[in-house]
Amino acid sequence: MMEATEQEDLIADAGQFVAPPNGGMNELLNVGEEDNIQGQMEEFLGPQTQYNEEEEERKYYRRKRLGVIKNVVAASLGAMMVYSVYMGLLQMQLILHYDMTYREVKYSNLGLEDIDRKMLMGINVTPIIGLLYTPVLIRFLGTKWMMFLASGIYALFVSTNYWERYYTLVPSAVAIGVAIVPLWASLGNYITRMAQQYYEYVNYKEEHVQEQKRLPKGACHSYIIIFQSVFYLIFNLSLVFAELPMRLVLNSHLHENKHILANVKICGAEIKGMIPGFNTTVLTNLPRSMLLIKVESVLMGFAFLAMIIFLVLCGPAYRPTEEIDLRSIGWGNIFQLPFKHLRDYRLRLLCPFFIYSGLEVLFAITGFSLSYGVCILGLKHLWLLIVVYGLSSSIFSALSLFLLRLPRWVCLVGGAAVHAVLIIALLAFSTKPDRPEYLGPLLVISVLWGLGTALNKTGVSTLLGMLYAEEKERLDFIYTIYHWWQAIAIFIVYLWSDLPMRAKLSILLATLLLSCYCYCVMERRVAKKVQHRLPRIPRPRHKVKGYRYLEEDNSDESDSEKSVEEENDENLEEEMPSADGEEEEQDAGSVGADSPRVWRRGAGGQQHRWEDGHLQGAENEDNSPRLLQ
Repeated sequence: MMEATEQEDLIADAGQFVAPPNGGMNELLNVGEEDNIQGQMEEFLGPQTQYNEEEEERKYYRRKRLGVIKNVVAASLGAMMVYSVYMGLLQMQLILHYDMTYREVKYSNLGLEDIDRKMLMGINVTPIIGLLYTPVLIRFLGTKWMMFLASGIYALFVSTNYWERYYTLVPSAVAIGVAIVPLWASLGNYITRMAQQYYEYVNYKEEHVQEQKRLPKGACHSYIIIFQSVFYLIFNLSLVFAELPMRLVLNSHLHENKHILANVKICGAEIKGMIPGFNTTVLTNLPRSMLLIKVESVLMGFAFLAMIIFLVLCGPAYRPTEEIDLRSIGWGNIFQLPFKHLRDYRLRLLCPFFIYSGLEVLFAITGFSLSYGVCILGLKHLWLLIVVYGLSSSIFSALSLFLLRLPRWVCLVGGAAVHAVLIIALLAFSTKPDRPEYLGPLLVISVLWGLGTALNKTGVSTLLGMLYAEEKERLDFIYTIYHWWQAIAIFIVYLWSDLPMRAKLSILLATLLLSCYCYCVMERRVAKKVQHRLPRIPRPRHKVKGYRYLEEDNSDESDSEKSVEEENDENLEEEMPSADGEEEEQDAGSVGADSPRVWRRGAGGQQHRWEDGHLQGAENEDNSPRLLQ
C-alpha cells in the first residue's frame, strides 16, 4: 500500500511538471509577441536596404530641372500668345478703322480717326515713364505676378473691342503702354533667373550652391544662352500667328491693287510718310458684325489662356525669403537704383544698341512692310511679308546657340552687319507701285531682316544675362533699363511717321553704326578689366511683425522658456567686452540685420520687446547704468 501511494505522488508531481497552469503559458506568449513587435519596429525604423538616399536626391533634382524647363517654355508660350492676340487685333482694328466706308456706316459721328490717333499715342508715348514705376511694381508684385498682371491688361485691351468707344479704347491703350516695360523687364528677368536655377539644380552638390552663395563667374552662361534662344525661338512665332485674322478674315474683303494703289506715284526710298496717295477705301464689302465678334471672342479666349499659363504653369522666379529680401531694401532705394545703375559704363555703352533693337523691329513691321511691301505688292500681300519675317526671326534665333563655342560679340556684330547691308540697299531701292515681280526680292529682304533681328534680340538679352549673371538682385533693374530704352525707340518711331523714308533709314543706319562702335568700346574695356561702377544695394531690413517664420525663436516654446533665454542673453551681454558690444550696436543699427533678436536690441544694448505691433523699451533697473554709460 505504501509503494502504491508513493507512485501516485510521483505521477501527480510529474503531471504538474508536464502541464503548467494556463497563466504561465500566457506569460510566455506575451514575451514572444513583445519580442516580435520590437523586431518589427526595429526593422521599420532602421535603415532600409532598398532605400538609396543619393538616388532619391538625384531624382528630386531631376524633377526640379524639368520644372525649370517647363517654366521657360510656359513663359515663352504665354508671351507669344499675348503678342499674337495683341498685334493681330491691332492690325485688324487699324485696317477696319482706316476704311472710310466702315467709319461712316458703323460709326458715323464717333470720330474713329481721332480715337485711333489717341490710342496709338497712348501705346507709344506712355512707356516713356516706365522707368519710374517698373522696378517698384516688379518688387512689389513679384516677377511671376507681374507677368500675369501685364497679360491681364492685354486681355483687357481685347475685351474693349467688343464696344468701340473713346472711353473704352483709349484708356485700355494707355494701360497697354503702362504694361509694356514691366512685362518685358519681368520676362527678361524670369528667363535669366531660370538659367541660374537650372545651374543650381545641376550642381546641387557644390558647396557654394548648398550655402546659397554667389555663383562663380561664368558658371551659368551656357544655360542663359540656351534659354534665351528657346524664348525668342518661340516668341517670334507671335508674328506668324498674329497674321491669321488678316489672312482668314480680312483678305477676302480687300479691294484689288488697281483700286487701292490708284493714286500712289512712287514706292520705296523716295516716298515721304507711309504711303502717300493710298486710297481711303480698302474694303469691297464690310465684314459681318457677328464674324468680327467671333474673331474677337477667339482672340479673347487665347488671351485668357495666356493668363492661365502664366498663373498655373510658371513657377516663382525667387524663393519666398529672396522675394522678401528684394522688397525689404526700401521703396525709395528701389525707385532710385535703376538711375544709379546707369553709372555702369557697360550699360551706358549698350544704350545705343538698346535703342536700335527697338527701332529695327518697328521699322520691319511698319516702315518696310508698308512703304515697300504694301506699296509695291498691295495690301493682300502684307500678311505674307510679316509671316516670312516672323518665321525667319524665329528659326534663326537658334543660331545664338553657336555662342556656346564662339565669342559673344559674334551674334551682335553679325546681326548688325546683315542689317547694315540691307539698309544701304533699301536707301537705293525705289520703284513704281503694283509691281508683283518684286515679290521674290522683298521676301528675301524679309528673311534677311529676320536673321538680323534674331541675332540682335538674342544677342542683347544674352549679353545682359552674361554680364550680370552673378547679380541676381540686380536683374530686374538691368532689364528695366534695357526695355525702357526700347520704349524710347517706340516713341521715336511714333514721331518719325511723317519723315521721308531716306531720313528714317539714315537715322536707323546712324544708330546702328553708333551702337557697334559703343559695343566695341565696351568689350575692349571689359577685356582690359576696367573696373565698372555698380551702386551698392542696401541690405534688407526685415520687420519681425508679419514675417514670423524668419525668427530664430521657436514659436512652440513656452513663456518660461522665453524668459530663461532672455536672461541668458542679458548675462552674455554683461560678460562681453566693450569692443564686442560696440560691434553689436553697429550690427543692430545697420540695414538688414537678419535676426529678429538683433532688432530687439536698440542702441547701447537696450532691450526692446514687441507689444501690439509697437516697439517698447524694457524697463529694467539693472540696465539703467549701462544705458547711461
